[in-house]
Amino acid sequence: EMYYGHEKDFSSFEEFSAAIDEYIDYYNNRRIQSKTKWMPPVKFRMTSICLA
Repeated sequence: EMYYGHEKDFSSFEEFSAAIDEYIDYYNNRRIQSKTKWMPPVKFRMTSICLA
């Protein structure tokens, strides 16, 4: 997600790739939402699988 004024310029493809990897990790493993009972998506999915 990009917000106006918060864009970042990357000096190399490797730096850009690392930033993408970091964001994907954040999005899947640390980002919480009310619809996932305040758990990150991966933890919510694993909890749902264990309860099934």
